[in-house]
Amino acid sequence: MSRLPTLFVSHGSPMTLIDPGRPGAAIASLGKRIEKPKAILIASAHWLTNIPAISNAEKPETIHDFYGFPDELYRLSYPAPGAPDLAARAAGLLNAAGIRSGTADYGLDHGAWSPLKLMFPDADIPTTQLSIQPELDPQHHFRVGLALAPLRDEGVLIVGSGQFTHNLRDIDRRAGEGQIAGWAKEFVDWIKARIEERDFTALLDYRSQAPNAQRAHPTDEHFLPLFVALGAGAETATIEHLPFGVTGGTLAWDSYLLH
Repeated sequence: MSRLPTLFVSHGSPMTLIDPGRPGAAIASLGKRIEKPKAILIASAHWLTNIPAISNAEKPETIHDFYGFPDELYRLSYPAPGAPDLAARAAGLLNAAGIRSGTADYGLDHGAWSPLKLMFPDADIPTTQLSIQPELDPQHHFRVGLALAPLRDEGVLIVGSGQFTHNLRDIDRRAGEGQIAGWAKEFVDWIKARIEERDFTALLDYRSQAPNAQRAHPTDEHFLPLFVALGAGAETATIEHLPFGVTGGTLAWDSYLLH
């Protein structure tokens, strides 16, 4: 098996599973482009811990960590097998890099199973979830990705799952498909330019340097998985921008494939 890519995917609302629209269809198409991995390690914006934790569950529970949605969503499941050996291997790589970490019995929250159900609907790939640390900075998460990068040569697909912009308070339900607020476009364009330039130094300081960073991410837990993906894919030859659209005028679905 060749070296697998690493991926950042904007996962959006769980409603994407029953009303995919353009973003959901685009996420689903990724599963057809990527060589089927032996296992998946996915960092989700919805599992928050003080130090990195990797799920060692043998049969990860499908966690419905959302409220007020149609009953149909709560009946969905993603019964992928767990990957406890991968969890132990990942924790070992992190600890060897000086990043204190451990394993925990945790399922798959919607930041993980929602995009994976679109990409790999058969749910037959061993999967483990990685937590993020909301009190730690992008540099930490980039280091996490760097430490985990050897897994790509072992048949593991490393995924960061979050959202390119995530200000739910400023969503405009009247905005047409593809319309984007000026402040959000400025942020998106700045981040895209820095990624294309591989200017990781500026990206890691995005809170200070990017225009409208605080407005695009009032809290940055949905942006931190990007840095895991960038770290794991930092040595790749190609960084491919995946423009999956904008909804609500402010919710950008930009994703990246590093291969």
